[in-house]
Amino acid sequence: MKRKYGDRSDWKRVLEREYAQSYLETDNFKGYLSLLKIAKVKEPLYVKYFDQKVCIVNDGYSWLQQFPLDKHHSVTTMFDEQGQIVQWYIDICYRNGVSEDNVPWMDDLFLDIVVLPSGEVIQKDSDELDEALLQGRIDSSLYNLARQEADLINSLIKDGKFTLLQLSEQHQDILVHILQT
Repeated sequence: MKRKYGDRSDWKRVLEREYAQSYLETDNFKGYLSLLKIAKVKEPLYVKYFDQKVCIVNDGYSWLQQFPLDKHHSVTTMFDEQGQIVQWYIDICYRNGVSEDNVPWMDDLFLDIVVLPSGEVIQKDSDELDEALLQGRIDSSLYNLARQEADLINSLIKDGKFTLLQLSEQHQDILVHILQT
């Protein structure tokens, strides 16, 4: 398992940034939020889904991360320079938490789900999860946890009930306000 931090301080591609985070507890969400506003990058980052090339990092982009407590997933919403959602990237994880210096993190369980604004859902890295089990980096209980969580999230997305997608713009606004004050 790899621990990933919300501030992405180790990300060398990003040359200039602003960062904000907050703890939030509402009826719909309990956990940590982080926002990385990317002013300047070394070079843009593109991913390819089937025949579609999607830019996920460039000058002016923002990445919002939602780290719900007591859940086995974390969501990164990627916004372009106009504030339009490029994609939602759902990491299946063992747990979410916060470091001693108050930076939110997740323990990644390899399996990922991408949701595009068109509604298309892409399953990613199933082979990495299988490989982690075969190599003994995770045990069967973590493997099963990842599979069950992915199944649950896929079902919620299909039914329009995975609320973190709908909350992403509202959560981004909260953190943008923090940066402006």
